[in-house]
Amino acid sequence: MAGQRVRTRFAPSPTGYLHVGGLRTALYNYLFAKKMNGDFVIRIEDTDQSRKVEDAEKNLISTLEWSGIIADESPVHGGNYGPYVQSQRLSIYRDYCIRLLEEKNAYYCFSTSEELEENRQLQIKQGLQPKYNRKWLPEDMGGNVPESEIKKKLDEGVPYVVRMKVPDYVSVWFEDLIRGPIEFDSATIDDQVLMKSDGFPTYHFASVIDDHLMEFTHIIRGEEWLPSMPKHLLLYEFFGWEPPKFAHLPLLLNPDRSKLSKRQGDVAVEDYIRKGFSSEAIINFIALLGWNQGEGSEQEVFSMDELISKFSLERVGKAGAVFNIEKLNWLEKQYIKIRPVEKIIAVIKPLLIRELETKTSQLPLSRITSDEYLGKVIDLMRERVNYEHEFVTFSSYFFFEPETFEAEAVEKRWTPETPALLKEFAVLLEAGDDFTAEGIEALLKEFVAPKGLKPAVLIHPLRIVTSGVSFGPSLYHMLEVLGKEAVLRRIQHGITVIAASVV
Repeated sequence: MAGQRVRTRFAPSPTGYLHVGGLRTALYNYLFAKKMNGDFVIRIEDTDQSRKVEDAEKNLISTLEWSGIIADESPVHGGNYGPYVQSQRLSIYRDYCIRLLEEKNAYYCFSTSEELEENRQLQIKQGLQPKYNRKWLPEDMGGNVPESEIKKKLDEGVPYVVRMKVPDYVSVWFEDLIRGPIEFDSATIDDQVLMKSDGFPTYHFASVIDDHLMEFTHIIRGEEWLPSMPKHLLLYEFFGWEPPKFAHLPLLLNPDRSKLSKRQGDVAVEDYIRKGFSSEAIINFIALLGWNQGEGSEQEVFSMDELISKFSLERVGKAGAVFNIEKLNWLEKQYIKIRPVEKIIAVIKPLLIRELETKTSQLPLSRITSDEYLGKVIDLMRERVNYEHEFVTFSSYFFFEPETFEAEAVEKRWTPETPALLKEFAVLLEAGDDFTAEGIEALLKEFVAPKGLKPAVLIHPLRIVTSGVSFGPSLYHMLEVLGKEAVLRRIQHGITVIAASVV
């Protein structure tokens, strides 16, 4: 394997959504492969047909590509090592199963599910680790079953599985790239099923064969697969194959340090996409769940290219990584602050157009959907939104007339004198020829000063009637972006509606 081109893989089962833990596994495999100028491959492991979900394979790959993880080889992209779907490789597994049977490293098992469960319960009562009792181990492999009885069962068409014969009194050892040397005693290893009664291989059997035939040099996966390692390594030994290098990633944990689960929050990548998180923030966040750049580095925001250049398995820790949603929220805001205007416009313009299908705007459509107008809204709202869609939803007053006015703000800021002040100021606004933020601010201060009033007396009511809410960006810049015609119209409308509500 020395000198071989680095090849890594992500091998999900098409059983539903992409788990955030799966995204991290895919990301680390991708980063490592690209760092080493190697290949990243997606293989679909659908040997458990009972759990297969329609369109899950397509969804898994499209979600990965949305996040920026593009495979060099996959069921979609093709490649020289296909097929990349295990259900299309059944003849390969059957051939290797026959080889194991012939070489006495595997045997037929005709035990029923009832017998297996009865044996399991008995072992539990005896305080033993549940393992198959080798009832059908042939005489020529150290068991008690004559070859003639096995042949008779096969001829009668009795359902069976094929089990691997685990050697007795051996130690299975390997060097994990993250955890160091790990050793297993064969006494703790069960005679695992290799081929199921439906003719499909188990995950353990198929993955080892495919990992070898597809020439993967590194297997990077979650630590939940550690107990399976001795079974996999024995298969490599039976076939005379050199195993790839293995790295087992730490668990993802809830804030209470329990294993991450949907009982305490969202675990599907698609859930975070629907909430409005960007691919950059999600990838950045996921990358930091187990990996760090090292001491002395304060960088927390990374592009994909930076992650590729800086990533190393040596900097992946053994301890579980806490899934801290606050950190993801913080990262999203950082990306919104630095994301080019044109990229944000590309996201929010379709959202705005969909909103315009159900709402009527009194502002010219050609104006509010223009890149120039949207760019001004983005500049004002970058510091105030949490997700890109909020440039439309949280800032709807830039596109639609306020339908309601914040009751608490009206109660606090609206006085009997407010309508007259607003009307008088509106006359000055209409007559003025400088409708810039600076010009509006100067005009407002000139208006209130002779009356012995503070600017706040007019600033707050102006914000309420023009936006409907008591918070937002600089009032003067907001009014400039809205434009004189819209501001004057909203002042009059706001006075009328609020006056009716406070009577």
